[in-house]
Amino acid sequence: MQTVLFPFPVRHALLAGAALPGFLLAPAALAQQLNEPAAPISAPDAPMPENDDQIGFAADALQYDSNSEIVTADGNVQLLRDGNRLRADKIVWNRTSGKVEAIGNVSIIDPEGNIAYGDRIDVTDTLKDGAVDNMLLVLQSGGRLASVKGTRANGVYTLNRATYTGCAVEDSHGCPKEPTWQINAIRVIYDPVRQRVTYKNANIELFGLPLIPLPGLSHPVGDGGSSGLMVPNLRYDRNNGFEVALPYYFKLAPNRDITVTPHVYTDTLPMLEANYRHLYDRGAYQVTGFITHGSRVATSDSSAGTTPAASEKDIRGYLDASGKMQLSPEWSLDGSIRFATDRTFLRRYDISRDDRLRSTLGAQRIGDDSYFSIRGWTVQTLRQGDSQGQTPIALPVIDYRLRLKDPLLGGVLQLQANTLAITRTSGQDTQRAFAAAEWSLRTLTGLGQEVTFTGYLRGDVYHSSDNALTSVVSYAGDPGWQARGIAAAAVDMRWPFVGEAFGGVQRIAPRVQIVAAPHLANLSLPNEDARAVDLEDSNLFALNRFAGYDRFEDSTRITYGLEYSLALPDFSLDANVGQSYRIDNRPAILPDGTGLSDRTSDIVGRTTVRYKDFLALTHRYRVDKDNLAVRRNEIDATVGTKKTYAMVGYLRLNRDVASGLEDLQDREELRLGGRIQFARFWSVFGSTVIDLTDAREAPNSTSDGYEPVRHRLGVAYEDDCLTLGLTWRRDYQANGDARKGNGFQLRLAFRNIGI
Repeated sequence: MQTVLFPFPVRHALLAGAALPGFLLAPAALAQQLNEPAAPISAPDAPMPENDDQIGFAADALQYDSNSEIVTADGNVQLLRDGNRLRADKIVWNRTSGKVEAIGNVSIIDPEGNIAYGDRIDVTDTLKDGAVDNMLLVLQSGGRLASVKGTRANGVYTLNRATYTGCAVEDSHGCPKEPTWQINAIRVIYDPVRQRVTYKNANIELFGLPLIPLPGLSHPVGDGGSSGLMVPNLRYDRNNGFEVALPYYFKLAPNRDITVTPHVYTDTLPMLEANYRHLYDRGAYQVTGFITHGSRVATSDSSAGTTPAASEKDIRGYLDASGKMQLSPEWSLDGSIRFATDRTFLRRYDISRDDRLRSTLGAQRIGDDSYFSIRGWTVQTLRQGDSQGQTPIALPVIDYRLRLKDPLLGGVLQLQANTLAITRTSGQDTQRAFAAAEWSLRTLTGLGQEVTFTGYLRGDVYHSSDNALTSVVSYAGDPGWQARGIAAAAVDMRWPFVGEAFGGVQRIAPRVQIVAAPHLANLSLPNEDARAVDLEDSNLFALNRFAGYDRFEDSTRITYGLEYSLALPDFSLDANVGQSYRIDNRPAILPDGTGLSDRTSDIVGRTTVRYKDFLALTHRYRVDKDNLAVRRNEIDATVGTKKTYAMVGYLRLNRDVASGLEDLQDREELRLGGRIQFARFWSVFGSTVIDLTDAREAPNSTSDGYEPVRHRLGVAYEDDCLTLGLTWRRDYQANGDARKGNGFQLRLAFRNIGI
């Protein structure tokens, strides 16, 4: 017998004509032991083969017996072929029998990044098929497969008495731990090409307890996903009884998919839901639809003036579609459709709490100094008592803006052209067009004062008809053609003083603004977009404190205020307060209760406090100028950490506005929410909304001053691979067949499994 020995160290030898496996199975892990062995080398020292018949090879020592045709490699053996990498303590290759055996700390990485571990592996002379005992396979997606015995044929793995988990099997200190969940099966088939795992006679263990068996379970691995059944959703509420929703995902193409979800109820007929998504090179869109057949209780329409009819059976459903297309870097198209067959469907099936559905379609061009938009929209009201005939349809809405540098005085000149047409099936129709120019110049004085000069000119043309169908006289305007010219000028001066204070930086900035505008014929024009107006810190220094274009504040006034901020390493405080005084004595068009109806306005302000990531508090207020009564009191606060926190929201509007004006009614509301983490992965959470409005604040309100709207309470478990939650909810408001009552929902989501 002749023996050829390559003494230590031997590196970077290249064996030609060999046929070691493109992918090897690795034993070395019991099915009950999912822990990873020592990490394999990140990059082998073996050279890159020039073709598929060559193997990059490296080892500390190599023996070759020419009589028995046995090649033995010892010590840090590394093989590289066609993107596959293998490492072992020893490899024995019998060229006569075609048997290849890798022994000791075997680790193999395939081109997709999956890693196989083991102590010993046998493969055939094709080196593409093999068998392994006690195999551990770590998938690139994060999951792990372990089995008593496994084979690989034509790239597909078949594992007997196998276990799969997507959970970590080591804690932060590197110590073994039991996975939160795992799937046990008699047989598991893993296809790396399809990226799918299929089970035979499987059951899921959760916290070590076996759940319901899943004999035909199959799921994708990796980011690509594939068709398959998703985790069901379980829920109970008073409207529909017990609900089981079982989504099935169809992957139509890498950029297209559809999810079909049957909803089965114990107290009503089933409902079918479908969601289609499509992503393409210029944009994306999605379409979601719900359809069922069942009874519904009609709700009143104020335009009909009749009592709602009794319940009736009919097709019920909801359509929600949206999308956007980018035609070029500047041009884009977008749109959305939202439509329900009746006013209570969304609440009855707990799909949405929205009470108005808006559908839009538009195109826009955004340039460096220009903007163009043409849009149309319509609204479906779901509010009980609202008239659909009074709901506006806007088509078209066109807006164009051009920004130019002023070559004479400096500053920026913005030109705007806008047109709007509003149609109602049983109400007033309005058309509007205007052209405007706004010039602004910002400069700094030698004393550090920031001064901004603004000039504004606009010409409006209106046409309206059926004005008598508008119930609020001040909104209707005069019928027929009307015109209006607007001119305004403003000087705004802010003088910041900045310096060190309390170990941080303090800024105090007095601010004064003077606005001049002549008397305008506002009330002769229709008011479609400027109905909700309220003085607050965000619009105190605005040129026009109305929200839209149909009304313009025609007063000459002076506005004054103070801004303050303090920034410390772990603490920040920002506050502002201000008031305005109308110099002219013309009657104001702003209604009582808005804070702007008298010559001297109410006092408004905002305070924001932050302390590290533990506290965030914002307080907005408006104080009556005469008696210091609080007309607006709004508090939003979050206290705590990311794991344990409390949220408080309080709003009280005491504006005393005339009852006929919409969106300006008094209201008082309290919102509470929070979460408490009582163990590493367990937490309880809850929230509530309470209507505190009473008849004294809103004469039309039927609330007694403490009317719960919704309560929610739940418990949740969440770690790196599992989310589990049980939520109880109680609704206190009914609308048609959407009755008030209790509801329960179970949420279960496994990571590294599913779609």
